[in-house]
Amino acid sequence: MAGPGGRHAQAPGGGDLAGRQAELVAALVAGGPLPPGFATAPVEAARRALLRKRAGDVARHWPLLAAGLGDAWPATFAGWAAGRPTNGSLRDGWDLARELRDRDTLPPLGAEELAVREAAIRYDGRTAPRPRRLPAVARAGGAVAAQLAGRVRLLRPAPR
Repeated sequence: MAGPGGRHAQAPGGGDLAGRQAELVAALVAGGPLPPGFATAPVEAARRALLRKRAGDVARHWPLLAAGLGDAWPATFAGWAAGRPTNGSLRDGWDLARELRDRDTLPPLGAEELAVREAAIRYDGRTAPRPRRLPAVARAGGAVAAQLAGRVRLLRPAPR
């Protein structure tokens, strides 16, 4: 925030306040190094709490993925998300589901949810997801879903 004369406020001990705040945010949500002058334990506790909150938000957008992982969901998500800035709950869940698919560790419920999403929505991993206009078929972990005229159907569930 600019102070008098358009200058940025200085943090106690020197340094640009906005820059130090950005470093702290990076340490909390993107795995950045802890800025000087901050106690490790409270920042680590806040980082873990933010990961738990983020996991809950992603589970609301990807309930079958979270349910399929069961008790492993919090640890699986935290391990994946640590060091990654968020792209929003929908995209974070999508990216995690794709990574689990690529590692052959996507649970059947997650595979079905991913196949349905990929049939209905176009997502390239970089830009915001967009609804598909043309018919599409998607496969994930043995599940097959098709979209035609805006309706998506799971044609084959994932093997259990």
